[in-house]
Amino acid sequence: MEQKTPLYGRHLAAGGKLVPFAGYLLPVRYGSGIIAEHLAVRERAGLFDVSHMGELVLEGPDALQNLNRLLTNDFTNMEVGRVRYSPMCSESGGILDDLIVYRTGEERYLLVVNAAGRRRDAEWIGAHLTGDVRLRDISDEVAQLALQGPASAGILAALTGSGSIPERYYTFRDGCKAAGVDCLVSRTGYTGEDGFELYCAPAGAPALWDALLDAGAARGLIPCGLGARDTLRLEAAMPLYGHEMDEEISPLETGLAFAVKLQKEDFIGKAGILARGAARTRVGLKATGRGIIREHSPVFADGVQIGVTTSGTHCPYLGGAYAMALVDSAHARPGTTVEAEVRGRNIPAEIVPLPFYRN
Repeated sequence: MEQKTPLYGRHLAAGGKLVPFAGYLLPVRYGSGIIAEHLAVRERAGLFDVSHMGELVLEGPDALQNLNRLLTNDFTNMEVGRVRYSPMCSESGGILDDLIVYRTGEERYLLVVNAAGRRRDAEWIGAHLTGDVRLRDISDEVAQLALQGPASAGILAALTGSGSIPERYYTFRDGCKAAGVDCLVSRTGYTGEDGFELYCAPAGAPALWDALLDAGAARGLIPCGLGARDTLRLEAAMPLYGHEMDEEISPLETGLAFAVKLQKEDFIGKAGILARGAARTRVGLKATGRGIIREHSPVFADGVQIGVTTSGTHCPYLGGAYAMALVDSAHARPGTTVEAEVRGRNIPAEIVPLPFYRN
C-alpha cells in the first residue's frame, strides 16, 4: 500500500490528481495541467512535493574515506556547505543509483537518494562500510519541497532573511527559518531552472507549503506535479534513474564523465567502468517529422539499428518533440539523420547537442 507524504492533504485540497509513484501517492498534475505547470517553472515559479526522496546520513571519522570508495565522484576537497552529485556503481561499472551529497559537518554527510532505491541503497552502503563510520536512514524524519523557477529567489526572500538564501548553485545553508519553519535551504533542483530545495521536519511541511504559495501568488507561483517535473528535466536533458541509467549502463556511457574521477584511488566500479569503455553514448534527438518519440523506441540510421531511446516527450517550452537515446558512439555526431520506430511507424529525427534547453 502506498504511503502518503505530509502534504497529501494539501494535494487533495488543491485538486491534484494523485497516482502511485515509488511507493507514495503523489500528484501527477493539478487542474491547470502539465503544460501550464511546465511553463510556470520556466517563466515564473512552481512548487513541488518531493518528500518521497530518501535521505541517509553518513558520519564519523572515516565517513570521507567511505564516501570516496562508494561513489564515483571525489569528495576530498568538498567544503561544509557544498553540494556534489555522484553516481554509485556496482563492481561491474553499472549505475546502482545517482545521489546528491551534502557536506553538513566535518565528519557528516547527507546523502539524498532516489525514492525507489532508498532501502536498497542503504543496504548496499551499509554492507560496504569500513572503519569508524555510521549510517542512518532518516527519510521518515524529513520532508522536502522544491521551489523552482526564475521568481523562486524573490519568493523565498519574503519568508526568510537574506542570510538564509544560498548565493551559489550547489551550495546550501543549514539551520535556517522559512516562515518560522526550521529547514535546510539548498540551491539545487531538477528542472533546469534556478531554484531551491527545502528540507524540514514532516510536521512543518504543510505550513511551509502554504506560506510559499501565499508569498508566491503575486509572482505566478503554482503547485506542480510529477508530470511537469518529468517534462522539465527531459527538456533540460537531465538523466533519470531507470531511464538514462541503470545497472546495465555505465556513467561514461550516459554522459556523466564529469562525476567520475578515474584519477582518484580505487573505488567500487572503477575497473568495471574502464572495462566497459564507452561504445555507446547518450544523445539528444529532435523529431523532424510528425509524432512524439517515446522511451524504448529503436533508433535507426540508414536502416540499421544504432540504439534505443531512454526518454521522450513533447517539450512545452521548446515547442517540439524531443528524446534522449543511447546510441553507438560511431553514430553520435550532431546533425546525423536518424529514425525512431514508434508503434510500427518511423519518425524522422536528427541528433542534436544536449541539453535541449539551457537557462
